[in-house]
Amino acid sequence: MADHRDTSRQAEAANPPEQRGRDEGEPARKHGMAGKTVTRADLSEAVYHQVGLSRTESAALVETVLSEICTCLANGETVKLSSFGSFVVRSKGRRVGRNPKTGVEVAIEPRQVMVFKPSNVLKARINGEAVEDED
Repeated sequence: MADHRDTSRQAEAANPPEQRGRDEGEPARKHGMAGKTVTRADLSEAVYHQVGLSRTESAALVETVLSEICTCLANGETVKLSSFGSFVVRSKGRRVGRNPKTGVEVAIEPRQVMVFKPSNVLKARINGEAVEDED
């Protein structure tokens, strides 16, 4: 059985990101990319093309930003990205849950969860509305 990753790699090789209908100065994700997962490599490639850093420097920059976000969230801090949204860590208390298949009650231990709250600017962009940045 063929690995599904092989197929996607073959498709990327046949149609590299530089040739996917991207107009100069226009974001690569605008043309029919709904449902595609954006990876670290995609972010690095975008930095490479739009900022002009080398591929190695672009990858290091993306890793540094993501690492800093992870560190802040692990410390329980809120991460707010202007015109994008906020990542907030919330504490959930102990509760009793129920297995839907068997009906057996199960104790769910206290835990922390992360939630994302999109900014009004991002919500407007998703809905195709014109809104000025809230910088």
